[in-house]
Amino acid sequence: MGFISILLLVAVATAWAVLAVVSVWRVVAKTEVHTAKLESVSVLKPLCGVDEDLEANLRSFFEQDHPSFEIVFGIEGSRDPALALVTRMQNEFPHVRSTVVVHEGGFGINPKMSNLRAMLEHVSNDLILISDSNVRAPAHYLREMGGQMAEPGVGLVTNIFAGTGEESIGAALENLHLNSTIAAGVAASNEVLLHPAVVGKSMVFHRSHLEKLGGFATVADVLAEDYVIGRMFHEAGMHVRLARTPLQNVVRETSVKSFVMRQVRWGMIRVRLVPLAFVLEPLASPLFVACVCAMLGAPLISTFAWALLTTVLRDYAIWTLLRGRAGFLRAMPLVLVRDSLVFAAWVIAIFAKHVTWRGKRVRVSAGTRLYIERPAY
Repeated sequence: MGFISILLLVAVATAWAVLAVVSVWRVVAKTEVHTAKLESVSVLKPLCGVDEDLEANLRSFFEQDHPSFEIVFGIEGSRDPALALVTRMQNEFPHVRSTVVVHEGGFGINPKMSNLRAMLEHVSNDLILISDSNVRAPAHYLREMGGQMAEPGVGLVTNIFAGTGEESIGAALENLHLNSTIAAGVAASNEVLLHPAVVGKSMVFHRSHLEKLGGFATVADVLAEDYVIGRMFHEAGMHVRLARTPLQNVVRETSVKSFVMRQVRWGMIRVRLVPLAFVLEPLASPLFVACVCAMLGAPLISTFAWALLTTVLRDYAIWTLLRGRAGFLRAMPLVLVRDSLVFAAWVIAIFAKHVTWRGKRVRVSAGTRLYIERPAY
């Protein structure tokens, strides 16, 4: 019985590793969708402080080759240092229509959604694209997203991401995880399992369609607003698609602690939204499976050799598909550390009840609903 269990566990983990690579390959190998006339699009950029490489990230949006677009920036508070940077970029690109919305917040417990809701009345187009501040895009990005949206029945388009720019151990862990497990999970969910997993760092849809489904107000107090929005479109019978181009997610300097806490926050989302899949997640890790197999009596050396080889090959293949081979050899020694920390975060997420986001500590309940708890007197 133990031998059969070991074979089954090894088969499941190996099959998932293959599926992960194939799923990401399916995304990046897609044929670009062309359309005769692109719809005008409004890019919504919520900002909070000056993130790493923010100027270069924003520049990539001012340099888009889409024939008709605008950029709307949202900033909470006139003292935010991002305001001066955006003003400088506007002066550098006067031919690009852009607007800065400075507001005082209070439009939702989720700080990103509060920022987006404040920006909405300044948006000119029905087609809106939400993009985070740490995203860097190629010049054809808006064109590609618009072409995908023009396909019949498509309600929302999102992307997978390539973590880039690592200069610290924490950043290397972050990008190694983004360029393997996260990309694979999003790609497999959308391309194979047909269970849309939307990444809020980049999503485009028609505002009028979302408003018919409840609008931004529906997710103003939700932690996983991107996942919920994706499910709203899916349940309404509209297609959720992944665009072919991976976007750069720039992470240069972050601590190991920040990496772990981000995994805890993502884990808290998954355990509340897809609990069965969350429970099964460790089986996708060959190194975790190797530990279980060893306890069942599998030979240590061959079992862990299989696990390490499978993990490295999977990570190398996905990393290469997303950003080429550069940087992988420097990140590879962290594979064991990454998987250990991710598993620790997985355990913590089961019991965690609060998250701190942009300096605000809130309670996360069922469905990732957010609550501000009363202070203790």
